[in-house]
Amino acid sequence: MTSPGGQTALDAPASTANGGGRSRREKRTRMPTMADVAAIAGVSPQTVSRVLRGLDNVTEVTRLQVEAAVEQTGYRRTGLARALVTGRSRTIGVLTHETDYYARSSMMLGIQRATHQHDYFVSAAGTTSLSAASITDAIDRLRNQGVDGLVIAVPIWDEVSLLRVTADLPTVVIDGLESFADEIVRVDQEAAGRMATEHLLDLGHETVWHLSGPTAWKDAGGRTTGWQAALRDRGIDEPPVLYGDWSPESGYRNGLLLGRMPDVTAIFVSSDEMAFGVLRALDELGRSVPGDVSVIGMDDIALARYASPPLTTIRQPFSEMGRVAVEHLLTLIEEPAAERETVVMLPELIVRESTAAPTTRA
Repeated sequence: MTSPGGQTALDAPASTANGGGRSRREKRTRMPTMADVAAIAGVSPQTVSRVLRGLDNVTEVTRLQVEAAVEQTGYRRTGLARALVTGRSRTIGVLTHETDYYARSSMMLGIQRATHQHDYFVSAAGTTSLSAASITDAIDRLRNQGVDGLVIAVPIWDEVSLLRVTADLPTVVIDGLESFADEIVRVDQEAAGRMATEHLLDLGHETVWHLSGPTAWKDAGGRTTGWQAALRDRGIDEPPVLYGDWSPESGYRNGLLLGRMPDVTAIFVSSDEMAFGVLRALDELGRSVPGDVSVIGMDDIALARYASPPLTTIRQPFSEMGRVAVEHLLTLIEEPAAERETVVMLPELIVRESTAAPTTRA
């Protein structure tokens, strides 16, 4: 069908359809505004704003009219609008180390579940470096997004340079320095190192070798300290510490070294991922686990029970740490005068088939 101007109806401009201005699609998708609520309630937009802000300088009748109009229109304030009204974004910032390792993903899952439960949102920033400059930059990015508080899930050593960027923002640190933040949530890493070492010594091994994580990580240092203390308590000289980077590859490389030493009968590995690499190396060298060498890991990740053999390990409550960190941060946000505290969680020994008493050798 052709219009008088020579255009078909299909070619007619959208602005001429439906009697003026916007198409049915545009009308259907437009979100209700505060002005829409005001028009239905018969009040000004300023009055609607006062009702939504919970101010008491409006009558009860007016409040009920506005609330009914909000319900009728389906009006919802955006996060930005809420922040402008309340001074809060209902968003917490989370700083993590950029990695696909199980520990961080499990902790993040606990954080996300807890924030969702309390109607908060998460804005995450990652860093590949543990330098103060890199961490400061990541925190600044989160601050610029207007977060109400911070959960820092990276190891903190240089506290002085970081205090400046978090001084006026509620902050909870997971496994960080106790003097750095408002609150700390951590696992007793020294107890974990001692627990792993004592398990192997109690099985009858004369000593325990240790594959540590990177020296820049505070939790790795705590495990090494616990390993050293357990050996010293029994009058055993410490073997040299070996170091990995948390990856299975670094465990494999160190496992090839340890596996070629016939006196090595027990190894405490500072993460399950690295322990998987150690198990692979020992198998390639023809050394059986636990017949020739007992291996204990750290974390109890989901795959630990499916290793060959199933891996004895020290369990850390990663998801629970994330949940507790959020709970305490929200308390600091909602109740600034609340008493600060440090939450220390205890690790748990999980015994499987990768550790056993040493066998007698000729």
